[in-house]
Amino acid sequence: MKILHLDKNHPLLLTQLRNLKFENLENYTDTKQEIETIISDYDGIIIRSRFEIDKTFLDKAEKLKFIGRVGAGLENIDVAYALKKEIKLFSAPEGNRNAVGEHALGMVLSLFNKLNTADQEVRIGKWHREKNRGIELDLKTVGIIGYGNMGRAFARKLRGFDVEVICYDIKEDVENSDATQVALEELFEKTDVLSLHTPWTPQTDKMINTQFINKFKKPFWFINTARGKSVVTKDLVEALKTKKILGAGLDVLEYEKSSFEDLFTSEKEMPLPLKELLQLENVILSPHIAGWTMESKEKLAQTVINKIKTEFC
Repeated sequence: MKILHLDKNHPLLLTQLRNLKFENLENYTDTKQEIETIISDYDGIIIRSRFEIDKTFLDKAEKLKFIGRVGAGLENIDVAYALKKEIKLFSAPEGNRNAVGEHALGMVLSLFNKLNTADQEVRIGKWHREKNRGIELDLKTVGIIGYGNMGRAFARKLRGFDVEVICYDIKEDVENSDATQVALEELFEKTDVLSLHTPWTPQTDKMINTQFINKFKKPFWFINTARGKSVVTKDLVEALKTKKILGAGLDVLEYEKSSFEDLFTSEKEMPLPLKELLQLENVILSPHIAGWTMESKEKLAQTVINKIKTEFC
């Protein structure tokens, strides 16, 4: 079987697939249109997020038996159409769930202890202790929306704290020893810290908006290591300004895309909600790296290998 690698990943992918008698071919530079002219020769694809695998692409992939996505989700693939064509889909949420859990916890603790602003102030000669007095996580209620691989990993990281961990998920009976599953109404009533761990779907698109935010009974802290398009930035900024949301740790953004840097360098004016978000002190930002550790790079690749091996070897 011939496999086309469209993104560079951990070298173990190439090595182990070769040992399993697969033929590896690498193409990291051609355009999607150029790839479409040769894709009919391949039985498998390994990709991260280089481009979308849509209906047009899949129709040209006449021999395709599987797509391996070295990442947690399958948002860049037309899943329904791929399954209709009996193409196996392999993603790897198991590979970076620990990294995401640690990153989410790090954001909570950084926000609570004002590490971001305190660090910046000390570097310019300001020694503001009272201004940077923090709060403790103990005795807080942490609400998790989405209790799959990522939500469970975050809940596991909270074991060492004296906190109540509750979760909401569209699936029933997902709770375990690390979190208690509740209805949305109870989540709205109890939550002090809200952490989002849902995939992007039509149901989660723009889910965190003013109407949703205002259902919470208390001001809360917000962490998003999931998908930027699930949050309406304008509504988040307004909630941060009014202290309905006390602070936010955002690893993903509504405006996130491959040309994110162009928002800072192009003549086109930056969207006002993003401009305002970047000026807020009670916000910590990172460039979609929650699941992007040295260890997860290897684990993501190994997870995809294991799934291919189980299905085809």
